[in-house]
Amino acid sequence: MILLSVLDVQRMSASVAMWKRVVVGAGVVSLAGIAMLWQPHTVAAAQTPDPGTVEFYQQKVKPIFDANCARCHGGENHRGGLNIDTMAGLIKGGHDGSVLVVGHPEQSLLIKLIRHEGPADDPMPMPPKGKLSDDDIATVTAWVKAGAKMPE
Repeated sequence: MILLSVLDVQRMSASVAMWKRVVVGAGVVSLAGIAMLWQPHTVAAAQTPDPGTVEFYQQKVKPIFDANCARCHGGENHRGGLNIDTMAGLIKGGHDGSVLVVGHPEQSLLIKLIRHEGPADDPMPMPPKGKLSDDDIATVTAWVKAGAKMPE
């Protein structure tokens, strides 16, 4: 049986306490070093492209069209004669003529319809089941005003 003197126990306790301080201190220094070296990175997708670019259409406008318009006016569906998939389709428009006046949202039937401010004789609010959010309307309006760029 090993008997430890009080002095031995005190030395062992002091040694354990010293190692605890070393380990905790090293951890704090490591975390401080990581914090100093870490640089936040901006996600490229979080940056909004210029409204006058095809990227703006692809990232911002097309998802709005896909979610709210394409079911009736995209792909094989051209209700009212309108095809929103191409610039030619938007310029040609539907049975009521062109829905897009490039650079002039105030003259574009598309903007009037998504604002639910269509002609009094035939308002055609689009989408018919509910108005787009103000942010979505602003996005499409900015795109039209900036030149309504679409992929070829």
